[in-house]
Amino acid sequence: MDLFENRDFSPMLLSEEKDAFDSKEFIFELKFDGTRALIFVSQKNLVIMNRHGKNITYLYPELQEIKNYIKEKVIFDGEIVVFKEGKPSFLKLQERAHLKNKLKINYQSKNNPVIFVCFDILYKNKNLINNTLLERKKILSKFIDNDYFLKNKYIENDGKLLFKNIKKLGLEGIVAKRKNSKYQINKRTDDWIKIKNLLKESFYVGGYIETKKSISLLLGEMKNNKLFYVGRVVISTKESLYKSIKSSKIINKTNFEKDIVGANYIIPKFKCFVEYMERTKTNHLRQPVFRGEDK
Repeated sequence: MDLFENRDFSPMLLSEEKDAFDSKEFIFELKFDGTRALIFVSQKNLVIMNRHGKNITYLYPELQEIKNYIKEKVIFDGEIVVFKEGKPSFLKLQERAHLKNKLKINYQSKNNPVIFVCFDILYKNKNLINNTLLERKKILSKFIDNDYFLKNKYIENDGKLLFKNIKKLGLEGIVAKRKNSKYQINKRTDDWIKIKNLLKESFYVGGYIETKKSISLLLGEMKNNKLFYVGRVVISTKESLYKSIKSSKIINKTNFEKDIVGANYIIPKFKCFVEYMERTKTNHLRQPVFRGEDK
């Protein structure tokens, strides 16, 4: 299959581990907080596909500039990123992601521009997915960085050191990639491993929402003897905290600033640890994960 002509495929996906590691079999690079994308480039055309196969070319007109630097047919893999004060800002990127109006898109492209951070190349006039990662990186290195295209740098062997440094900078995390790995389209593989830099805090449980498939705890933080809602997190029914919460008396008044549809409220006497990426503009937790009861 010629990947450039047949675009009905998904990018190679990552597995995940909690702790950074060192290995001579891996390279390590920054994980950028953005939108995963495949970019198909020729001198005449540039098409952007997200990881779900949706064409999102119209959202980022400024990235058309990339094709002015390309002489071949190429497929790049990477992240679309907005930088704010030198760091990737997912919140700023979200301001771009759902726009429909062409005038607003053009305004944002000039005042809130994105950069494509490229970490792999799948095609250069022919398929490259059977080349090893380091072979593909060598081919990618020949392309020149510009205002809208930036190659992701990497180090070899020392994953723990890189992770230590990104934690100090407050960045999203790192990715470990096996040096001799081939590019596996439509697959999630442990040849690529993400290690996230997560924040961890304890929150009160002010209630829960239960469906046939799951139960979500409604989380809050106490300020001036008031409980402020910060989001919800899914909990397993096997957790002891689940049993404690289910046996608690339901109260008929919300614990939070406003009522939440479908909520069962309880006296906020239980607390739990949650890991999350960051806070949103509304102070809600992004990508929260339950990490146990705070006893």
